[in-house]
Amino acid sequence: MKYIKWIGLLLILFLSACGSTYNGDFNYEVQPFSFENQDGKMVTKEQFEGKFWVADMIFTNCQTVCPPMTANMARLQQKLEDENLDVELVSFSVDPENDTKEILKEYVSERGGTFENWNLLTGYPFKTIKEFSIKSFKAPVEKIADSDQRVHTYYFYLVTPEGNAIKRYDGRKAAEMDTIIEDIKSMTE
Repeated sequence: MKYIKWIGLLLILFLSACGSTYNGDFNYEVQPFSFENQDGKMVTKEQFEGKFWVADMIFTNCQTVCPPMTANMARLQQKLEDENLDVELVSFSVDPENDTKEILKEYVSERGGTFENWNLLTGYPFKTIKEFSIKSFKAPVEKIADSDQRVHTYYFYLVTPEGNAIKRYDGRKAAEMDTIIEDIKSMTE
């Protein structure tokens, strides 16, 4: 009986050592991907290994949450630069049929974003992003019938250097960008 207790204790210690080193509100493994960015280059999850990154879902015909989300991502980009934090930004289009790389690039440029550390991903079937979003972020994506609108998350997700989403922030609120900065700094100090 003692032998079984020791094995159980060792197993618990082993499994806890294999977990993420970052504390968050959850721990979702972001699924592997290989999508085209605004410059026509393939971007993969593996390219972000070893770095924190912030992800969101947008589309350029969005009439509600995407304009403030994109402006806030640009605001976050500037704050990251001001704090000298090496963090990548990734926006996944939930309307890849409409959101060409040129349209996405113009959309973000008009809202103050630049592309040194911000990838705007598109070029995949809608079904692909729908499955990716639910598997990676537990966030549903749906087309609205007889409309060019989409239902999608308005959260920004903090992803660890190991590729796990651990926190989410309301992308519509500018003040949340400061919280993202604080959280990243606390995890990298």
